[in-house]
Amino acid sequence: MNTAAWRRLRAILVKEALQILRDPSSILIGLVLPVFLTLLAGYSTNLDIEHLAIGLALEDHSPAARDLAASFRATKSFAVRQGNDRREFMDGLTNGSLYGLVIIPPTFSRDLARAEQAAPFQVIADGSVPNTATFLQNYAMGVWQTWLALRDQERHAAPAPLVQLLPRTWYNQELVSLNSLLPGGMAINLTLIGTLLTALVVAREWERGTMEAMLATPVGRFEMLLGKLIPYFLLGMAAMFLCLAITLAVFHVPFRGSVGALVIVSSVFLLSALGLGLLISSLSNSQFVASQSAILAAFLPAYFLSGYVFETSGMPLPIELLSRCIAARYYVSCLKTLFLVGDSWDLLLPNMAGMAGIAAVLFGLTLKNTSRTLT
Repeated sequence: MNTAAWRRLRAILVKEALQILRDPSSILIGLVLPVFLTLLAGYSTNLDIEHLAIGLALEDHSPAARDLAASFRATKSFAVRQGNDRREFMDGLTNGSLYGLVIIPPTFSRDLARAEQAAPFQVIADGSVPNTATFLQNYAMGVWQTWLALRDQERHAAPAPLVQLLPRTWYNQELVSLNSLLPGGMAINLTLIGTLLTALVVAREWERGTMEAMLATPVGRFEMLLGKLIPYFLLGMAAMFLCLAITLAVFHVPFRGSVGALVIVSSVFLLSALGLGLLISSLSNSQFVASQSAILAAFLPAYFLSGYVFETSGMPLPIELLSRCIAARYYVSCLKTLFLVGDSWDLLLPNMAGMAGIAAVLFGLTLKNTSRTLT
């Protein structure tokens, strides 16, 4: 790049920086929106249920039944409303104030003496919320199994087995869903933010007529696109650091990687997100059309096909292949690796190559599409 080209590029960079500082919508998209989306994702996508409102009908008042009831009250998974008769809780199940009912029947002690491993109590769940009903049943069985193990240990009911199976979970030992979901949520946020930053801003220039004035200058198409890219790339990186700060400080998600690796991975991803925004802006001169296109082309595919919530391995083969064209899929994998595993470059490099390939295709299409309008 010669001296004149550098001078033109510097002028575009100064112009874009001043436009960002003077345009409230750019600050809103780049700095306010990531904070809002990260907080919203952190507080709304937690799949771990705590303090689930249930009823507990203690119809047997034997010591064993009272001890089991105490175990249900002690777990943080349930907010227990205890009574002596199951009929006390029918209205709560009907109006939705209770998600389920645990019934310890009058025959609990007798049935317990007959069969140690079969649970002699009943769990009724509200089937109108299937996921919650499944969690309720699983958590109730977990309380039962833990209570049985402690009871047998106190009574020395069984000799210690020769082989003990001790389950161990790697990377997310506490099995906290937020530790996996929130890093993926960063990818969704940056996908939307990065695409909107370039798509809306360039479309706004077309609407205001400032783009035509720039086209009258000797600026080349590569200089134009590079001048548009760099300021919004820096703004996107600032948004990434805001998301990271909230994720670590507010939600205490573990981060086992390095900031340097995160910067490298996020830089490659932002190139693809900003490239998609530039492509949308080159195809549409309207802010309304650009915003709708950004949601359809960036946010929705990233949400459903990135593996953020739904594992891509369980999708039909054509959809799974389509997900390989979504840069957010590779970024979600990188973020989960950095947060939960660390700087595992054997996992990061293939995903970075996928994002770089998508970015190259998007910028190539943008250059081709703008070649007729930029000198």
